[in-house]
Amino acid sequence: MTEKDIYKTITKASPEVLFKDKNSKFFGYAFPVTTEEDVKSHLETLKKEHHQARHWCYAYQIGKSKKDYTYRANDDGEPNNSAGMPIYGQIQSFEVTNVLIVVVRYFGGVKLGVSGLINAYRTSAQMALEASKIISKTINFEYAITFDYKNMNKVMRIVKEKNLNVINQTLELSCELIISVRLKEATSIFEIFDRLYEIEIKTLND
Repeated sequence: MTEKDIYKTITKASPEVLFKDKNSKFFGYAFPVTTEEDVKSHLETLKKEHHQARHWCYAYQIGKSKKDYTYRANDDGEPNNSAGMPIYGQIQSFEVTNVLIVVVRYFGGVKLGVSGLINAYRTSAQMALEASKIISKTINFEYAITFDYKNMNKVMRIVKEKNLNVINQTLELSCELIISVRLKEATSIFEIFDRLYEIEIKTLND
């Protein structure tokens, strides 16, 4: 079975959404993120913007495929699993990754109970994702191909035949191409260049 090489994410921060229940206000936001530093930065900004709020609950997932996902769900003082996990559930439901969802709560004086909180946080997260532009991206491998100028035609013929995406090139006496290849084609492309005499290929991905 071929590993899935497409993932869904969002292109930019969602517009602010608002869900209300018994005078409590829940402001929902979705952000594209690729590092935990990105997560921290968005949380700090929202805490300044909503400094009078009671809770800043969130969930995020980072990574392009199931085997390298990093995720976290935070209830931020709400009862266990009443906020972070319902938010994370929407990330899973929409099948998106490299995304952070934050729901900021202003307490309205009336307790909602655990089931009320779960509904409020889940709905706010859902609204934030519905307001976002979700796109599909491919998981790509990057390779560096190095060769002498005399072998240029040999390399370029394969690049053309296989319709490879060249993202950088240095064409001098000693040449280097940086190519980007979809995950499902990565092994076969590597093997084609690896078999060629006087041509080196190496993986640039972590």
